[in-house]
Amino acid sequence: MLKRFFKFIFKLIIGLIIFSVGMVFLYKWVPVPATPLMFIRSVENFQNDRPFAWKHDWVSINKISKNLQLAVICSEDQNFLKHHGFDVEAIEKAFENNKKGKSIKGASSISQQTAKNVFLWPQRSWLRKGLEVYFTFLIETIWSKERIMEVYLNSIEMGNGIYGAEAAAYYWYNKPAAKLSQYEAASIAAILPNPLKYKAKPASNYIERRKIWIVRQMGYFGKLDYEKAHGK
Repeated sequence: MLKRFFKFIFKLIIGLIIFSVGMVFLYKWVPVPATPLMFIRSVENFQNDRPFAWKHDWVSINKISKNLQLAVICSEDQNFLKHHGFDVEAIEKAFENNKKGKSIKGASSISQQTAKNVFLWPQRSWLRKGLEVYFTFLIETIWSKERIMEVYLNSIEMGNGIYGAEAAAYYWYNKPAAKLSQYEAASIAAILPNPLKYKAKPASNYIERRKIWIVRQMGYFGKLDYEKAHGK
C-alpha cells in the first residue's frame, strides 16, 4: 500500500513537471490570456460589491514604447539584462536590511515577478517562493530576455483592473503603449510597487519624485539592447 502511494506521488510530480515545462514552452510563442491575479482581483471585487474591472489587451513588444520597457527596468530591476533571473546583489541587500528591521525595494527581479504573475498566486509563502524560483529558472532557460519583458509588460497589474501596457496607456493617457513618452512611461513604472494605491495621473508628490528619479536613471542606463543580454 505504501509502495503504491509513493509511486502515485512520484508519477504526480513527474506529471506536474512535464505540464509546467509544456506551459512555459507554450507561452514562449502564445500570448498569455489571463493570470491568476486577474481572477483573484475579480473575486475580490465581487465579494466587496465593487464594479467589475478587467482591462487587458495583449500587444507585441514592438508595439510597446521602448520608453516603458526602459522605465520598468530602471525602476524595478536595473540588472535585468545581466543576471540569469536572480539579482543576487539585491537579494543580499534585502536580507541585510531585513535583519536590521528595514526593507528594500527591488530584490525581486523582473523575471521573478513574471514567473509569479503568470504561473502563481500573489500571497507570500515558502511554497510559492520555491515554485517562483522553479518557474524563474524555466523562463530564463526557455525564453529570451525580450520575451520575458513582453510577457511582463502584458501581464502586470498597472491600476485597478488594468493589466498590461496597452490597457494602462489608454487608461492613464488615452493613447497606445507605443506612443508613451519618457515621463508618461516613468509615471506608470513609478506606481508598479502598489498600483492599487498610487495613480500615474494625477501623480502625488511621492510618485512625481519617483518619476523624475526614473527618468534620470533612464538617461544613465543608455540604449536598451536585448541582443547584449547576459547568456542570450
